[in-house]
Amino acid sequence: MPLHRVDQARQYAPDDLYALPGAFEPLPRYRIPEGTMPARAAYQLIRDELLLDGNSRQNLATFCTTWSEPEVRELMSETLDKNLVDKDEYPQTAEIESRCVHVLADLWHAPDGASAVGCSTTGSSEAAMLAGLAMQRRWRAKRRAAGQPVERPNLVCGPVQVCWEKFGRYFDVELRQIPLLPNNLTMRPEQLAEYCDENTIGVVCTLGVTFNGEYEPVAEVSRALDELEQRTGFDIPVHVDAASGGFVAPFLEPGLEWDFRLARVKSINASGHKFGLSPLGVGWVVWRDAEYLPEELVFHVDYLGGDMPTFALNFSRPGGEVIAQYYNLVRLGREGYTSVQSACARVATQLADAVAELGPFSVLHDGRSGLPVVCWTLARPHGDWTLYDLSERLRLRGWQVPTYPLPADRQDVVVQRVVVRHGVSRDLAELLLGDLKAALADIQRRHLSGAEEQPGFHH
Repeated sequence: MPLHRVDQARQYAPDDLYALPGAFEPLPRYRIPEGTMPARAAYQLIRDELLLDGNSRQNLATFCTTWSEPEVRELMSETLDKNLVDKDEYPQTAEIESRCVHVLADLWHAPDGASAVGCSTTGSSEAAMLAGLAMQRRWRAKRRAAGQPVERPNLVCGPVQVCWEKFGRYFDVELRQIPLLPNNLTMRPEQLAEYCDENTIGVVCTLGVTFNGEYEPVAEVSRALDELEQRTGFDIPVHVDAASGGFVAPFLEPGLEWDFRLARVKSINASGHKFGLSPLGVGWVVWRDAEYLPEELVFHVDYLGGDMPTFALNFSRPGGEVIAQYYNLVRLGREGYTSVQSACARVATQLADAVAELGPFSVLHDGRSGLPVVCWTLARPHGDWTLYDLSERLRLRGWQVPTYPLPADRQDVVVQRVVVRHGVSRDLAELLLGDLKAALADIQRRHLSGAEEQPGFHH
């Protein structure tokens, strides 16, 4: 048998991790500490707190990227020090941003990719606000040139992401949200005439409605606005909020006309960190031509010795996310993006079919068109339990499946939604389905028996 000398045994000295200075005190919450802490201790203590966060891979509410290739992580690490706004110091990063803009302009069928203009942003929320500002300023300039008042601009849309509500509030634009018609999950073109007038700066169509994953009918909206212009003279542009669909539709439904193929579409935004497969946070906004981005909004800044034109709500920003976006475009190409999004769509349809077979649910969106999203509601009321109860049961297993009412005029319908993004594999969907069945059985058993099970540990 081996012999052990006392001096060979590990001695627990004060420099062991949880005996280091600071490990015996709560981490600071309101004041900066007076002294320093060893890097290893600070790292581990903060990491321990982060264990209380949910598992992002089980967060089926988010559209954002939760899985990236190792090479993306390496590029992000290697570009931590690159300030995207400093184009004089980092000209190649600026060149890569420009390449992304032109690639996306071409992907979205800009008439001339070289004349299209655009920029990266921190996400689609900033991109949407920049597009909204461009619409507002173009409308104001036209009204002033015609000697007309400019005090009451409005923006017309269907069910939109909250960033558009922020745009309206921050920039004094009335947001006219069109309520949903019965048996519809998006706005309908026939509703537009009631909401548009001479003060409408634009109509926002959403390519992938957050609530259910459906695409709004951009081509039909454009035709309805053409007819409205013929009757009234109102020339109203369309902006497409393609936060998610901008990186899905070109690959899964290439024949669908939603982009710059429609003359009335003047600008498009998309999130690189959603189905663009890039890390948080990068977004994009592209205008079909420089004419639609008013020059007054572009700042020419003398920064660190160079002239730098910018259009942004933020200034200094990390360059890594933009570089990671370019990596994905180069690495995957059209074939790769088609493969990834097709895999997501297959998993979504399989999950939707399985959910429909469970019995209590009516599937509203199954991922066969639009985004690879599954959305369902209860087929009928089920006594004392609701979808909110089901969400709570799933959360016990780590799944975050959101439950919420639909927008205006259909808010009596409560739905659940699962986003099938890159990394939500068939196997992960099967695990979710197994836990969904178990949660349903548990809820129904409790409901039928009226018994409350005592918590405990069972061998």
